[in-house]
Amino acid sequence: MGLLQTTVDQVAAEARAGMLARRSIKKDAKLAGIKLAISMIDLTTLEGKDSPGRIRQLCQKAIRPYEDHGVPSVAAVCVYPPFVSVAKQALAGTAVKVASVATAFPSGQSPLVVKLADTRAAVEAGADEIDMVIDRGAFLSGEFQRVSDEIAAIKEACGAAHLKVILETGELETYDNIRKASCLAMQAGADFIKTSTGKYPIAATLPTVLVMLEAIRDYYYATGRMVGMKPAGGIRTSKLALQYLVLVNETLGDRWLTPEWFRLGASTVTNDLLMQLVKEATGRYQSEEYFSKD
Repeated sequence: MGLLQTTVDQVAAEARAGMLARRSIKKDAKLAGIKLAISMIDLTTLEGKDSPGRIRQLCQKAIRPYEDHGVPSVAAVCVYPPFVSVAKQALAGTAVKVASVATAFPSGQSPLVVKLADTRAAVEAGADEIDMVIDRGAFLSGEFQRVSDEIAAIKEACGAAHLKVILETGELETYDNIRKASCLAMQAGADFIKTSTGKYPIAATLPTVLVMLEAIRDYYYATGRMVGMKPAGGIRTSKLALQYLVLVNETLGDRWLTPEWFRLGASTVTNDLLMQLVKEATGRYQSEEYFSKD
């Protein structure tokens, strides 16, 4: 049976995700896990009120989330295409990447020519990574070849930039569809697969991410090509962020536990990770007022 035809046992997937989420983590491993999670964050602002000043402020937090306790920089800053050049300038000389949403984010409902122009504009402005969103209407209508062709065309337009393909799993209705969309995206050239835009009420969940990780594992066994994973939306606590790291380690192994292969689309969890880090290092909770609200 091919990757696209493999079905998901819903009960088994939810049970395994629940079992892995209950794994206890020792204090030393927890401290290292929190720092690792921070290094994997795509710090994001996708608001209509975004401005160059807000982007520069966010970039400063991305470079230096906290002054003490050896806190690393985050992996990337994600912005709308008009702000890519601002972020690129603010992050110059650092290892923090610039990511940009494209392809009529978040609906994905535009002609391909518009999506390609959107992508090329972001890349020409300096984006290192493009976050595209698939046309869920086309996918749910069974137009799989059309969805695949669009991903392949966007991948070509990305050039050297990495392509993250957002499935918007909350709209795909079943685990079978999520697995099929994951495999379709990888076969079309995705460098990463990502759960959600963050604009839809149902975002990343542990079972959904487990289904996608298992698709990545099976694709790797079939082709030898590593593909990254990015859960996004709804990740608000350090506990949940660490549970995702456990899922990755148990499903794909520690080769994927780097910012190159795993990201967290979870800007709101950054301050909770910092608060937990200070607590683990000092034994005291620091007030959230000590952490910037960007």
